[in-house]
Amino acid sequence: MFDRPIETPVSQTDQPLTSADATPSGPVAPAEATRESLRKYERIAPVYDLLDAIYERSWKGRLREHAFAGLSGRVLDAGAGTGCNIPYYPADAAVLAADLSPGMLARAERRAQRLGRPVEFRETDLTATGFADDTFDAAAATYVFCVIPEEVQRAALAEMTRICKPGAEIRILDYTQSKKPLVKAWSRVMTPWLNFAFSARYTAGYERYAQEVGLETIDSRFLIGDVVKLLTLRVPEK
Repeated sequence: MFDRPIETPVSQTDQPLTSADATPSGPVAPAEATRESLRKYERIAPVYDLLDAIYERSWKGRLREHAFAGLSGRVLDAGAGTGCNIPYYPADAAVLAADLSPGMLARAERRAQRLGRPVEFRETDLTATGFADDTFDAAAATYVFCVIPEEVQRAALAEMTRICKPGAEIRILDYTQSKKPLVKAWSRVMTPWLNFAFSARYTAGYERYAQEVGLETIDSRFLIGDVVKLLTLRVPEK
């Protein structure tokens, strides 16, 4: 599918991150946060689609196409999970679906087979993918940063920036913290369940970290109230 080889990623889930992963604005991203996320998603992989079904059918699914519309070339689906994005992949794109959890990816592969869609799958840590610089023409992450540990979100965005070509779009479809009192109150009620089931929250700092790693914001718009946002970023020219 890719016209030049992609380097095989080195798994980081069983290794401590080194000083090379440190950033000027904070400490080294802790490997334990990544390992705990992997453990949770390996446990829930067999029932993930069932747990998420009501959200997927009522609103999440219909928003996914916004993250992929118009993308072409080599496209990374970052944090592909069980493959819910697959029906929305552009027909003329060569998509690589990456995820930390082999259990989730196994279900994504079966989904792709059922749909008859050619997709390459790769088990990898988004903070250290092992892909070469400038590998992808675009990338998308849907409902991913709400579950990535806060401690490693900046590292994940820095890595996505590195492996995407200059000028490439990175699209993030995800939750944000509402400013409306009633919605914030409801979010507080729902947060324990989201955290228990999916390690998710409404307060992920991905937008701030995108600015810190030098990504340019070219579009930022809410798709549901002030809770679900599509953020379109551009990798700066070198």
